[in-house]
Amino acid sequence: MEASNKKKVFNFPSAFTILFFILILAVGLTWVIPSGSYSKLTYNTTDKVFVVKTYGEQDKTYPATEETLNNLNIKIKLSNFTEGVIKKPIAIPGTYQRITQHYKGIKDIPISMVEGTIEAVDVMVFIFVLGGMIGVINRTGSFNAGLMALARRTKGNEFMIVFSVSVLMVLGGTTCGIEEEAVAFYPILVPVFLALGYDAIVCVGAIFLASSMGTAFSTINPFSVVIASNAAGIQFTEGIGFRALGLVLGATCVIAYLYWYGKKVKADPSFSYTYEDREEFYHRYMKNFDPNTVLEFTLRRKLILILFCIAFPMMIWGVMAGGWWFPQMAASFLSITIIIMFISGLKEKEIVESFTEGASELVGVSLIIGLARGVNLVLEQGMISDTILDYMSNLVSGMPGSVFILGQLVVFIFLGLIVPSSSGLAVLSMPIMAPLADAVGIPRDIVVSAYNWGQYAMLFLAPTGLVLVTLQMLHIPFNKWVKFVMPMIGCLLVIGAILLVVQVSLYSCLLYTSPSPRD
Repeated sequence: MEASNKKKVFNFPSAFTILFFILILAVGLTWVIPSGSYSKLTYNTTDKVFVVKTYGEQDKTYPATEETLNNLNIKIKLSNFTEGVIKKPIAIPGTYQRITQHYKGIKDIPISMVEGTIEAVDVMVFIFVLGGMIGVINRTGSFNAGLMALARRTKGNEFMIVFSVSVLMVLGGTTCGIEEEAVAFYPILVPVFLALGYDAIVCVGAIFLASSMGTAFSTINPFSVVIASNAAGIQFTEGIGFRALGLVLGATCVIAYLYWYGKKVKADPSFSYTYEDREEFYHRYMKNFDPNTVLEFTLRRKLILILFCIAFPMMIWGVMAGGWWFPQMAASFLSITIIIMFISGLKEKEIVESFTEGASELVGVSLIIGLARGVNLVLEQGMISDTILDYMSNLVSGMPGSVFILGQLVVFIFLGLIVPSSSGLAVLSMPIMAPLADAVGIPRDIVVSAYNWGQYAMLFLAPTGLVLVTLQMLHIPFNKWVKFVMPMIGCLLVIGAILLVVQVSLYSCLLYTSPSPRD
């Protein structure tokens, strides 16, 4: 009787289950949404010519000149192609056409999962190397000794760690879009935050939320606002003042929110959104940490942690200045890991075991990345993204200025779910969306801002983006993350909408008050 009266506890689906159902939905959409395609322009660096790819037709080549770009109605500087600023295919305005429907079926579900995993192998290798590195350092006791030293020095000022990490992540996001590379910070910072009395969500907030807010209000980020501006045919410095203002407002909201939430958790641990999972978190991240055990912070352990910390500014420099991507980042982390192995004082068997164990703990995270990529593959192969873009562009075309720009914001929120890549969405949408601003009579940089703010409002939640990877790494249920992040999405959209309307209004006022030329 008692058993029958017990309430059944609903367990929110795991990241794997969520993505699997989204994959099935993506397959279903290929039967509902018509397939279509824009003609795409690419620059052939070998022959130094433009190549136009049109579905069902042979590729056409054109001279790499400004005249060719003008004839194709592409308002982008020639140098952006010849100097390698724009590398991905550019959608050509006015070339959308319906094509034969590319249906996907049940057999495509496992195929896309495998192909997605293969395509994401560079990211997966990076994560495995990171996990192995963490495993080796953990075996040396360096993390635990460092945690004890940090806990003693920050007693009473714990939030300064949260504040410092958040500021660094915001700056990293706005300058180089560091949210993908930020996955490397979780294994080391989660134990730090737990030792300071916070929960795992505070760590996600200080890293993923802060870096994503920085990227949303990109100022000089080459992977979003720079590519988008170039694809829109303008300088990325146009509109930078309003983006910088938004950055300050967004960062303030994030830090204030983390302060409020962290203060609540420290005062009452049961307030934590992940309170019921606290034992699992502590077992996973703090199993080797005993605050009552004094672990000497020796010179060797200090040197190991210094080497570990060096890996991160090296990675950021490589991405920003050296053109690095995941293979190069993985190689740099592996190189430092090898050095740590030699100075660790561990036996060869211990080194191999610790590296293998550390890498194995992140297998689930790697598979999530492959599954998310599989969803994107289905949408790409179904050729429905261009159809959605064409529909959206027609939807907002001809609206009054303020209504138009808010409509653009909504459009990019939706497109952020379909195309979770900032650079991919930029080159796909900007040549189509930016010219619409000309017809409405507003500057194109406002459309670039709408793209940036709308897309990232969705990427805080988009299962096909990085969020499920992050949550899987920390074993945080998706529903708990949604509860935590919704206020910040609201802040982002309110700040973005106000700044967009203000920009349109200011431009209209300046245009209205400008003296007309006399004959």
